[in-house]
Amino acid sequence: MNAIKRARRFIEQSPQDKSALVLSRLVLALETEHSFELAELYELDLEMFDLAIDILKEWRLDRYYAGKAKLFDLSLQVTELQP
Repeated sequence: MNAIKRARRFIEQSPQDKSALVLSRLVLALETEHSFELAELYELDLEMFDLAIDILKEWRLDRYYAGKAKLFDLSLQVTELQP
């Protein structure tokens, strides 16, 4: 399974998890071309950090457009739910 799908599933299953929020902010920054604090990646455990790096790699390839759109939409929803 590719990183974008793994991230989407993780965020769907645990939208309140701190790692899900960091991944959501990363996705939003990538899609909107806004800045993202790289220090947030270092707050992730190793598994989530590796997932974030894999998302960056896949995003650069831009081969997973449909998966990116779904993940972007979900990430937007999750971040909008936060106070």
